Amino acid sequence: MKLLWILLPFSLLAQEAFISYAEYGEMLYENPRGVSCLECHGKYGEGKIILEYDDVKGKQVLKGADIRKTTLDKMVYALNTYHKVMPRYYLTDKEIKAIYDYIGLKNSLN
Repeated sequence: MKLLWILLPFSLLAQEAFISYAEYGEMLYENPRGVSCLECHGKYGEGKIILEYDDVKGKQVLKGADIRKTTLDKMVYALNTYHKVMPRYYLTDKEIKAIYDYIGLKNSLN
């Protein structure tokens, strides 16, 4: 019994994470705060058409930005800035980094 108490702290430190870092990035990309990044930025961050409409200037297209080659600094800035269309997610730098790494991983496998 005494040995169990000695080994308990080591067993707590040895536990694996519930989800992997890649799964964490995927989870954040697919549903960061109720509105998915992939709805506008696409499966790989390539950007996709959100809406097409006609106005006095003719046919207009609203498209999500291609974020595949965005730097981490630019992504942090973009996610911490207010936009006319994109919602503000209030993500931490760690969460943004996980999304950034996930997009890079996803594109390296594609």
